[in-house]
Formats: sequence, C-alpha cells, structure tokens
Amino acid sequence: TPPGASSLHTGRVVHFSSCLGTKGTQYETNSVDFKAQKGKKTVALDPSPPPKDTLLPWPQHQNSNGLRRRKRDWVIPPINVPENSRGPFPQQLVRIRSDKDNDIPIRYSITGVGADQPPMEVFSIDSMSGRMYVTRPMDREEHASYHLRAHAVDMNGNKVENPIDLYIYVIDMNDNRPEFINQVYNGSVDEGSKPGTYVMTVTANDADDSTTANGMVRYRILTQTPQSPSQNMFTINSETGDIVTVAAGLDREKVQQYTVIVQATDMEGNLNYGLSNTATAIITVTDVNDNPPEFTTSTFAGEVPENRVETVVANLTVMDRDQPHSPNWNAVYRIISGDPSGHFSVRTDPVTNEGMVTVVKAVDYELNRAFMLTVMVSNQAPLASGIQMSFQSTAGVTISIMDINEAPFFPSNHKLIRLEEGMPPGTVLTTFSAVDPDRFMQQAVRYSKLSDPANWLHVNTTNGQITTAAVLDRESLYTKNNVYEATFLAADNGIPPASGTGTLQIYLIDINDNAPELLPKEAQICEKPNLNAINITAADADVDPNIGPYVFELPFVPAAVRKNWTITRLNGDYAQLSLRILYLEAGVYDVPIIVTDSGNPPLSNMSIIKVKVCPCDDNGDCTTIGAVAAAGLGTGAIVAILICILILLTMVLLFVVWMKRREKERHTKQLLIDPEDDVRDNILKYDEEGGGEEDQDYDLSQLQQPEAMGHVPSKAPGVRRVDERPVGAEPQYPVRPVVPHPGDIGEFINEGLRAADNDPTAPPYDSLLVFDYEGSGSTAGSVSSLNSSSSGDQDYDYLNDWGPRFKKLADMYGGGEED
Repeated sequence: TPPGASSLHTGRVVHFSSCLGTKGTQYETNSVDFKAQKGKKTVALDPSPPPKDTLLPWPQHQNSNGLRRRKRDWVIPPINVPENSRGPFPQQLVRIRSDKDNDIPIRYSITGVGADQPPMEVFSIDSMSGRMYVTRPMDREEHASYHLRAHAVDMNGNKVENPIDLYIYVIDMNDNRPEFINQVYNGSVDEGSKPGTYVMTVTANDADDSTTANGMVRYRILTQTPQSPSQNMFTINSETGDIVTVAAGLDREKVQQYTVIVQATDMEGNLNYGLSNTATAIITVTDVNDNPPEFTTSTFAGEVPENRVETVVANLTVMDRDQPHSPNWNAVYRIISGDPSGHFSVRTDPVTNEGMVTVVKAVDYELNRAFMLTVMVSNQAPLASGIQMSFQSTAGVTISIMDINEAPFFPSNHKLIRLEEGMPPGTVLTTFSAVDPDRFMQQAVRYSKLSDPANWLHVNTTNGQITTAAVLDRESLYTKNNVYEATFLAADNGIPPASGTGTLQIYLIDINDNAPELLPKEAQICEKPNLNAINITAADADVDPNIGPYVFELPFVPAAVRKNWTITRLNGDYAQLSLRILYLEAGVYDVPIIVTDSGNPPLSNMSIIKVKVCPCDDNGDCTTIGAVAAAGLGTGAIVAILICILILLTMVLLFVVWMKRREKERHTKQLLIDPEDDVRDNILKYDEEGGGEEDQDYDLSQLQQPEAMGHVPSKAPGVRRVDERPVGAEPQYPVRPVVPHPGDIGEFINEGLRAADNDPTAPPYDSLLVFDYEGSGSTAGSVSSLNSSSSGDQDYDYLNDWGPRFKKLADMYGGGEED
C-alpha cells in the first residue's frame, strides 16, 4: 500500500507513483475507496463510489502553517482502453474528484484531442460526479493514444485545482490482415542457376502494432506452377520475403516461366489465430548461351557465273535452341579454309539467321573452276561456362564457277606512240590488238573504229594494224597538247557477243611546216619621222625550235618601200618599222615585210601591214582630224558628214514632237461624223463634265427634268435634248403639206434654237439638239419626200446661205439626184 493510505478495499487496479521515496513504483490494490495522507494533508476519496470506479485524486499543495509550497504530486497512471470494444456506450473509464468538493460544489471538465478537439466527443465527463466515459469504439490504427487535461472549477467558473494530464492508450487487437505492396511481383533468374541464387523479394505490411504478434508477418510459398523439374524449385525467407532457388535444373528451353503463390500471415505466422493474404510472384527464366548453333547439314553447294560480284551463292541454315533474336541466338559465320584469295564472305540474315555465302571478289573461270570452303558458325555472345562447341558447328560448301563469254581487252590501254607530223597516207603506225580471255572457247576477234575525230586513221579488222588515212597535222584543232586520241573496238563472235574498247594516243612531233605571220596587221604612224615607230613581231603555229628568232626585212620590189621605210631589229622576236624620209603625206599605205623563222629548213612569208600615216600632236599621237584625214577624207567630206548628223537629229526631234501632239489630240473632242459626209447638222462630242470654276455654284438639281413643266416654254415640236429625261410620250407632229415651203426647214431649226436657248432646265454646258422627225408625219418632211414630191425644177439654192453643211444637200437635190 502507498504511504498515507487508510484502508484497502476490494476494487479495480490503481496505478500511481509518489514524487519521493517510491516514485515510479506501481501499486496494485483491490480498493477504490481509500485515503492517502501526504504529510499533514489528507486526500479523501469518494467513500461510496460505484464498484467499477477508478478514482484519480488531485495532488495537494498546502501545508499546516497556511504557507503555500509545492508538495509531493501524484503521478496519474495512463488509462488503457481496448480497441473495437462492443460497448455498451458510453462506457465509464475513471472518476476524477477533488477533496475540495466537500466544502464547495465543483464542476469537472476535460479538454484535448478526442474531447473538444477533432475527433470530437470521443470522450465525455460528468461535470458533477467527475466520471469520464468513452462514447464509441476505438481504432488504434486511427489514433493510438490521446492526451487530455482534466479541470475543476467552482460554480462561478473559478479554478479550484490545477489541470491534471490524462493519458489514454488504445490497446491493439488483431483486426488487420497483412497487405502486399503489389498483387503481382515480377522477377527473373538465369537458367542453370545454382541453389541459393536470389530471385526477388515480396513485401506485405500489417497495420496492427508491429511490436506485438498482431503485426508480426511471416511468409510461406503455397503453390508453384509448373512443378518441373521439381515441385520445390524455390523457397522464401519467412521473415524478409526473399525468394531464392532451392533446387538445380532451371532450363529456359524447357520451362520459360514459373508462377508462385506466396502467403503472408500475422500473429508470427500462426495459422490458427493469424490473419493471411496472398500475392503472385511470376519468375521468368532468362536465357544464357548454353546451346551452340548447329548446321542442319554437313555440306552445302552452290554455283555462280564468273566475274559476278555481290551475288549470293548458297544459303547455310543452322539450328539454335536459345532465345531467338538475342545475342545467344544470333549466328556469326566465318570461312576457315578453301578461299585464300578472299573471293567469298558469309553474311548473316538478321531475320532467318541463315548464312549467305556472297561473292565479294570476281572469280575467273580460266583460273578457278570450283572452290571447297569450310565454314564455322558461332553465336554473337560467348558460350556459357562449361558448354563445349559441338562438332556440328562446321560445314563444307562446294561452289562451282560457270564459264561465260568474256569481252576481249587491250593489254596496253591507253597505248601511246610517238611520230612526226606530216606522215603520208598509208603509213603503218602500230598494231593495236586485243586479247580474248576465253581460252577454252574458239572465237575470232574483229576490230573497228569507235572514235577518230579527224578521220586520219585506218584499222585492219582482223589483226588491228593501224595505218594513216590522211596527213597527221600537229597544228590541227583535233590535237590537244600535241596528242591525237582515237578509240577502237574489239568484238568476238561468242554467244552472246562481247566487246572491249581501247584508246590509242599519238604524240605528234613538230616539223617546220608553218611559215610565220606578221603582227600586227594594221598600225598608224606620224607623217614626220623620229616621233614614233611601229613595233612588229611574228606568230608561228609551230613550236620550238621551228619558231624564232625571226628575221624581218623589206623587199627590194617595189623600190618605194625601201625608199620610204626602214626596219630596225630589237631582238629575236621584235623589230621596229619607221619612216626613212622626213615627211610622208597622210594616208593609208600597204607595207610588205618578209618574215623568216629559224626552222630547218627555214620558212619565209611576205605579209602586208596597213600603216596609217597621219598628222600628230606634240605627244606624238594622231589627232582626230588627222586620223580622219589619214583615212582619205577631205574637209568638205567632214563638213558634209556633220551636216548629215545634224539633219538626222532634227528629224528625230520633229518626230518626237509630232508623236506627243498626236497623243494629245487623242484626248481632245472628236467629231462623231465627218461634216463632209453628212448633210445634216453634225454632232460634236466633247466628253466634258462641268464648265470649270464658273460652274461650281450651279444647282445640279436643275439638270434633271422637273416633274411639272407647265411654266416652261415648250420647245418646237420634234426637238428634244439628249440630256433630258423623257417625261411623257413622244409628241405627235402635225401633218405638213406634201410640198413644204423651202423656208420651213430654216424656220423650224431657228425655232428649235430659240427654244433651247430659253430653256431654264438646260445645263450650263452645250447640249445636243435632235431634230428627229422624218417621214410622212414630219413637219419638215424627209429628204426623200422632198425629192419625190418636187417637180424637179424646185430651187434649193437658198440652202447655200446656211453654210457648208447644207451646201452639199443643195447640190444633191438641186440637181435631181435620188436619195
């Protein structure tokens, strides 16, 4: 019993500790109604609590002398509440009471998470009796513990005791199954792995308390599919969930995948009390290169025509039981014997894994008629340790070469020969023959020309002898860098025929067959000597030594040449031509000069140079007038030329002015009808709008025909203006006598003019008046009616007084002409 306890009674267990002496010691009693004395202070517990009450007393802090000092406190033990209780609720936990409730009424309350903080009202307290209750089932996985504070106040709300801490722990129950992180786990292991090889790890979590058996999970394997080669190929660590191999014999070629069902059970794996859950582990057996490739047969055969490359001769097939299209399955072929010259290679088909024997270097039937190859096959990846290469990894390949008709070829191609130019036709140059590689075929070769640009050569069709058909000229345009090139064809008579080409190059050695030519052909010089001279040289189509140095000299005939001119040698290629006399009349002179080269034998040529002799300025240059005069034109001719140029410029200027004026006239007003071709008044079209600035203030509304024209004087019948908008039907004209008085026409026209001038609706510009009544209903009548109704002696001379427009009408009808 604790110090100060007065008595013990049968009841619940109470845990508390003293601050001194036995602090931290747990006491167990069967009484719930007792007194604990601390010094002279006595804590009185409820003498008559309910049988299930657990009384928690308040610690005291007052001594007998009335002075306040801190006394030894009571340490309130935690309250344990089991989770998932079935009630009934509310269910009493403890009772809290202060010894001051004997003197004054006290109200009790609790605060904290679960009371006045979320989750709300999990715990409650009777404010009068101090009994604390739990109101609903607890869930340890939601809240494992609660920390509350108990308060005691009087009826006025004044604190009578300091708050005390209450700790409530939820006792765990096994109410949660283990849950696997994944429902399906995937792992792999190499085939042929030894027992104890790690495969994968499965993990399950239990929400219950892991420090108790409720949360301690253990693993075990329930089933394995397939059960080959053993029903227990794998085992699992019961505590960690690691799956390892336990038996040997994993072979991917037999079993590629295993399905293992794993069970996790709490309560340390106790199947009677624990809760369980399952997951699936899929274990894939990965391939290793434990099967070497093997040829399906020991020998293969193929054939190929000679001179073919990049041609597949034979396909080599192999069998490999490893995983297809992996390095353990991919085949690598290698020729180990039978092809010392490297004519063949074996390539791998990436789809079928077959070996394709391919010709990479042309084969000559005349040298090799067949090949016997030995080919070895292996995998891209090395074999696994302990696996030996099979004898079936090599095979023999027999390749036959087929003979075909090969084209003749020229052994020396391009063939070069050297000879002098100028060889006469029929000269034998060389024999340009071809060789037929088909030694085992009896065939004849024939020759022909493919290219002979100058047509200088001839070829013998049977033996290929080349002869000249014309003179070979080194200076020809067909020769480049002294070389003439021709191409020949050699063809056999095989089936099918084959042909080859060869090129013959002829290097032509130069001979002195071209005389030198004088340069320049034209020149000019001053009429007075010693002012300047003409530099002359020569051009020769030949090459050294058949060119310079050159010899320049004047001929003896005619004698005037040497009298007027002289040549001075500068060097082997240049000389100067100058005047010998003091003055030579201006003009153009042909001066012959003989030029001789240095060939063997030398060649000479007389060339003419045209020299213009002209007056010169102080610098020795010909003046403009002097150059013209030298050309043979006098002063009169020069003036005539200048006048012609001036006249030509004037004509061009006049033409331009006329074109501009004509363009301007296109935009002016044109007559619709030529006055000379019309006996009536002519219509002039001006294409004008408005009358300029004077028309800006005109009321444009007056341009339209008003609706009512009663106040406007009417125009003469039959007269209308084309800018009017008709407002009614055309007027009916009175019938005039058959023979009108000649004066009626003039009066009618004058009347229409007066009406138009007095018309206030007329626009401020010229208008077109139309006198448009003709025929039997016309007041004026028609020209035809005038003619037909007249007796032929009617006088129309008065029409001449009206102007030229009516003169022609008077002439027509005055003379009796018909319309």
